Amino acid sequence: MSQFNDIDFYSTSEKYSKEQLEIRDSIRDFVQSDVIPIIEQCHIDGRFPKELISKMADLGLFGPTIKGYGCPGYDYLTYGIMMQELERGDSGIRSFASVHGSLAMYPISEYGSEELKNHYLPKMNRGELIGCFGLTEPNFGSNPSGMVTRAQKQGDHFILNGHKRWATNGCIADVAIIWAKGDDDKVHGFVVDTQSEGFTTRPIEKKFSLRASVSSEILLENVKVPASHKLDVVGLKGPFSCLNLARFGIAFGALGAAMACYDEALSYAKNRIQFSKPIAGYQLVQSKLVKMFSEITKGQLLAQRLAELADSHQWQPQHISLAKMNNVRIALDTARETRDILGANGVTHDFQCGRHMMNLESVVTYEGTEDIHRLILGQHITGLPAFDR
Repeated sequence: MSQFNDIDFYSTSEKYSKEQLEIRDSIRDFVQSDVIPIIEQCHIDGRFPKELISKMADLGLFGPTIKGYGCPGYDYLTYGIMMQELERGDSGIRSFASVHGSLAMYPISEYGSEELKNHYLPKMNRGELIGCFGLTEPNFGSNPSGMVTRAQKQGDHFILNGHKRWATNGCIADVAIIWAKGDDDKVHGFVVDTQSEGFTTRPIEKKFSLRASVSSEILLENVKVPASHKLDVVGLKGPFSCLNLARFGIAFGALGAAMACYDEALSYAKNRIQFSKPIAGYQLVQSKLVKMFSEITKGQLLAQRLAELADSHQWQPQHISLAKMNNVRIALDTARETRDILGANGVTHDFQCGRHMMNLESVVTYEGTEDIHRLILGQHITGLPAFDR
């Protein structure tokens, strides 16, 4: 296994603290020693490597920005660095951590009662309980306000009925954050134990993307949830705040996938001999490498500035949209260019660019499609919404 060589052309790591560098290197070592050797076979087999969960917990990868309850309370830049290193291994592994931490642990920490926080967060931080997030439905993805899942109040509990789709971790989760419309026709969040009667899951299979990730459907049939498990937030503010944190992680994570592909392309081009010299010596290949190198560098600067805005409490959802949209596009284009440089070899499992390329086809779609983020920015620029609100 060759050593990974990252890109830091504008010396962004000079702003990292000693602790941040140590965290980066520890996760980089974990990815190199524990993820890379098995992930291609996991992708082929369509298997999520559960054996990695305890090590990921030990590295502080679950709910890293949460303060207290056993969580480390890192700043946003540290969180971004962690996701970048993790996705260098595989988008599905980063997705597991993102959903568990940003979409399941975060809403409990932000909107849950002390009782819920004390019960769930320490165990989730240690990887003893796994979380998932139920927002998307079969007919409502980009427009979650149209959801049909309902939560009917009955005495000291709620009855949930509905159908959620594309819930990462769903089939292996112990706790689910379910978003549903209440009797007031507004969106509310609920912390649901997955062993509750009427709560069932089924895997989404036959995927060519994120094959080392568990994608699930959630069926809710008269699921009884204690009223104390209702989150203290009303409307789409709740799920969107969770998604913003996850999108932030993706903006950094996608750079990890891009750097993995670029490193593979550069190494291959230097060693692949055609017409008497390495293909890295030809103009067209150098042009492709320079484009990847340049876009990754710009993406790093964008992500680092986003982290600074987040840590100074100045970030806006539009800042996150731009970074998520831009950096995932960079990563997907880099994976495709790498596959092209590798020629026919790029479509085999002997190399990682094909796996990253397929994974990124999902990343460019989930947590807000590229087009949705364009429309968010379009409204910010013009003041005119191009979609129903």
